Amino acid sequence: MKALVLKEYKKFVFEEVELPRLNPEEVLIKVKACAVCGSDVHGMDGSTGRRIPPIIMGHEASGVVTGTASPDLRVATGSEVVKEGDRVTFDSTIYCGNCEYCKNGHVNLCDNRRVIGVSCTEYRKNGAFAEYIAVPSRIVYKLPDEVTFEQAAMIEPLSVAYHAVEQARGAKGTALVVGCGNIGLLIAQILATRGVEKIVLTDVAEEKLELAKNLGFESRVDSGRGNVPETVREMTDGKGADLSFDAVGTEASVADAVRSLRKRGTCVLVGNITPSVPIPLQEIVTKQLSLVGSCASAGEYSQCLGLLASGKVDVNALISRSVPLADGSEWINKLYAKTPGLSKIILIP
Repeated sequence: MKALVLKEYKKFVFEEVELPRLNPEEVLIKVKACAVCGSDVHGMDGSTGRRIPPIIMGHEASGVVTGTASPDLRVATGSEVVKEGDRVTFDSTIYCGNCEYCKNGHVNLCDNRRVIGVSCTEYRKNGAFAEYIAVPSRIVYKLPDEVTFEQAAMIEPLSVAYHAVEQARGAKGTALVVGCGNIGLLIAQILATRGVEKIVLTDVAEEKLELAKNLGFESRVDSGRGNVPETVREMTDGKGADLSFDAVGTEASVADAVRSLRKRGTCVLVGNITPSVPIPLQEIVTKQLSLVGSCASAGEYSQCLGLLASGKVDVNALISRSVPLADGSEWINKLYAKTPGLSKIILIP
């Protein structure tokens, strides 16, 4: 089969590789669409230590089942058997199902967690920048007829956003979303489906704020020019936001997310571009704020597929281009160079 392989840092080669062999409990999927994640772009230069060459990257994908290790394998929900010809997507996380966290439903925190398309010191698991991929059936989800392969390739980031909103434990009032990248815009859309009264989005990039506007979000703040906490308080009669979500992960974004909150507000930390940042500790203590981390997703794919099938969330607006997998190196490098106008690229094998 053909695959796009990171042979050296910053060097991709589209070449012939061996077809994946099925382990027990695995299914073989012919990849129909695979999105390029920001972690792939950040990892290709070696800065994260999570894409050690050689590796086939890619974990946001969909396709058609072409083979199974056993005829009685079931999908993630356990409700159906996986069959050849099924249109499917799959979780980016391979969890064991046996550890304490898995048994309690926190599969994203699995002690034996492996992420598809990642190569680090602990493990290597080739991903979906290829014509075929083998994954355990327990992470596979069947697609509704209404959801296209390209849309399904956006389920993984949508599930990350969904999980983040779930960590807020009751979204209401005014919510601030810091960062209008894919995750931030998906968080905002999910908040809208929950009936949140006012949603404020911030970013330093004008084109991202324009995309937020096109999605129907009128309350936007250019954080490169204005004072976000002051602006949010002006919008809320001096009180501040009930909830905030930091979808970036820098010192400035965390500060904006925390300082924009009202007393007893909740900040959900999703982005983690920077491993550690200082926090306004006194403000957190004296306003009795709650800071909650949100890691990946914990099996919320079925809910997210429902949102796509019903049209309640728009992922098409976030897709910049669908291009042949053979041209993947060119387009990933464009994302790496932060070419204006590019958000999400879908690779088609």
